[in-house]
Amino acid sequence: MSTTSSTRFGAVCANFGRDVEDNLAQISSYVEQARAQGVSLLALPEACLGGYLSALGSGRDGTHDEAPESLPPVIDLAGPELRRVAEIAREMTVVVGFCEADGADRYNSAAVLTGDGVLGVHRKVHQPLGENLHYAAGSDFRAVDTPIGRLGMLICYDKAFPESARSLALDGAEVIACISAWPASRTASAGDLAEDRWTQRFNLFDQARALENQVVWVAANQSGTFGRLRFVGNAKVVGPGGDVRATTGTDSGLAVAEVDVAAELDTARRAMFHLRDRRPGTYLAQEPVHA
Repeated sequence: MSTTSSTRFGAVCANFGRDVEDNLAQISSYVEQARAQGVSLLALPEACLGGYLSALGSGRDGTHDEAPESLPPVIDLAGPELRRVAEIAREMTVVVGFCEADGADRYNSAAVLTGDGVLGVHRKVHQPLGENLHYAAGSDFRAVDTPIGRLGMLICYDKAFPESARSLALDGAEVIACISAWPASRTASAGDLAEDRWTQRFNLFDQARALENQVVWVAANQSGTFGRLRFVGNAKVVGPGGDVRATTGTDSGLAVAEVDVAAELDTARRAMFHLRDRRPGTYLAQEPVHA
């Protein structure tokens, strides 16, 4: 294991809209709060630079009953916005979400960076509810070496697919940061956000992905509302046994937990090592798709 001592992890739950200057001010504030608590890795929500889509919606036939009022601004990997985040981060490792462009294609992306700059980028692979109308899909899952150990990144709906986190764990990820703009259910929504069925799914995925891969899971999420979306919050840190170490609940804020990554992964994997005990030869190479 590359991490040999306790590390403090932080996950942010906050509302980020289209105003990038306001976004940067919020990021700076949360980094300072995290720094004061000794946090080494801080995960901020999906689209924390420029905001997410203001609406999602699709029918089974591919038609879309809702359209966003505006699209997030494109943030260049070498541009001033990420340079500013790097300056804010300094010694800290920070994960942020933004809209990236590659030629004519736009991607819903996450970057991990320190004061030295961008260490790695993940482009969201799985696209819910018409997101494909506005973004191209990413094509792979790769972990990256960082000051806090080997890190994998996922974005929101990616975590609903076990293969996503498993791919990162097989690539050596000890910690997975999953950043989201996960909304409440649009149908049969609950008055109490904590009881909403999409809130419950969000939390179940976090715990299951941590447990089945025996990794530290750091989940950030948006809070409040944006356009026609209401976000479920629940930023959290989950241990490799699937236990929630810290959570914001549905409120905005910062969840912080300390984990000795090397020791806890070793303990979790001593008796039941889910990665070692896999039987890939028995799994379907490609599962059939049923309409």
